[in-house]
Amino acid sequence: MRLTQGAFSFLPDLTDEEITAQVQYALDKGWAVSVEYTDDPHPRNNYWEMWGLPLFDLADAAGIVAEVVACRRAHPEHYVRLNAFDSTLGRQTTALSFLVGRPTVEPGFRLERQETTDRCIRYTLHSYATDRPAGSRYAAP
Repeated sequence: MRLTQGAFSFLPDLTDEEITAQVQYALDKGWAVSVEYTDDPHPRNNYWEMWGLPLFDLADAAGIVAEVVACRRAHPEHYVRLNAFDSTLGRQTTALSFLVGRPTVEPGFRLERQETTDRCIRYTLHSYATDRPAGSRYAAP
């Protein structure tokens, strides 16, 4: 199972050189960049852990990619995401978001079905990763 969230998710993982090019594009647009990580990649989980503070004042993509590499090194079995925010509309708008790191094994999701009133059926996704406690979700069983 390969998680597909954000831009470029159906492509092979980007190399550090390709990530640098995307970061430079974001910086050229004047977007602020941040790095986040999580071990719960559910599509509705918006609250990933921040890696440091958003990188507002950096003009060189190499500094941001160095933070990505440091986050991957510190959390090798987590998902790592890079976000670029466009503030030109007067609010923080995510202009670009893509995965820059993932665990070696991605357990996937199951679809849970629930029958409700009036013969309605509701579906929800359940991440297999959350069956284990936080911090050990991608460790060997």
